[in-house]
Amino acid sequence: MSAEQLCNFLRDSRGFAHKRDISDIVTALGATLPGGSAALAQAVPVGDDCAAIPDGHGGYLLFAIEGLVEDFITRMPWFAGYCSVMVNVSDIYAMGGRPTAVVNALWSHGMDPAGAMLQGMARASQTYGVPIVGGHSNNRSERPQLAVAILGQAQALLTSFNARPGDKLVMALDLRGAFEEPFPYWNASTTAPASRLRGDLELLPCFAEDSLCDAAKDISMAGAVGTAMMLLECSQVGAVIDVDAIPRPFGVPLQRWLTAFPSYGFVLSVRPQHLGEVLTRFAVRDIACSVVGEVTARRQVHLRHGGSQALLWDFAEQAFIGEAVGVPA
Repeated sequence: MSAEQLCNFLRDSRGFAHKRDISDIVTALGATLPGGSAALAQAVPVGDDCAAIPDGHGGYLLFAIEGLVEDFITRMPWFAGYCSVMVNVSDIYAMGGRPTAVVNALWSHGMDPAGAMLQGMARASQTYGVPIVGGHSNNRSERPQLAVAILGQAQALLTSFNARPGDKLVMALDLRGAFEEPFPYWNASTTAPASRLRGDLELLPCFAEDSLCDAAKDISMAGAVGTAMMLLECSQVGAVIDVDAIPRPFGVPLQRWLTAFPSYGFVLSVRPQHLGEVLTRFAVRDIACSVVGEVTARRQVHLRHGGSQALLWDFAEQAFIGEAVGVPA
């Protein structure tokens, strides 16, 4: 497969489609608010993994929410419940914070599948040490739905808005897992020791507090490349990404891995002088990590694969998750 074919494959993927929906939401909000799109900017503008609200003591209160797709809940309710907490925890750590508590909102037809969803949530709550402190339930719904919100705290932030030209684009993934078939979810969490999982995540706030990195994002349903695009767009930069350099489990086809949602996966934009320390800290914890590209001033994303290179996205021509191009501020 050439780089051009890989670009076409990713642009047509489900993960890209879901993330592109964000642009419609941001555009609609910007058109409705009296202050336009500028009114969406807070301590950290919309487009980051969490809202970051100054706590008055030099730190930040972090606030995020995640919803689960219906087919996942229907077919794997326990794992969906587990993931609903896990992905929120990842959002908090991706911002350089530590989670405080979660709440949930679930809809079900009786306790099936509500019971399994709650069991999964409870297990993840214990594993990651984040209490479930309340929520909303409706057991008289025709279809199951689940959303979980989380609070956290950060002393220093990692954001999607601080990547700079010349930074090294780094990807770190836990390859000690397996796919939850038939879904694209790479599970390196449910069978791992809780202490190891928490220690691996603790790397992120330590990077922020030690001033080793200030731009990061956790790999979501957009996949490794799509998540990198989200970070680059928010920072108004671009990159050339070598997809062959992305850490990948042995035997997993490249196309499947690029659309996978890993339980532990982060994209970081790292200043060259801090690169060695960042790579070393991941390596010490047996997290696969490598440089996959360099951030550029030109707001385009190119993919390099198998000796060929192609343009994946031009942010000047088309938004990915941001406000639609050409919409007045």
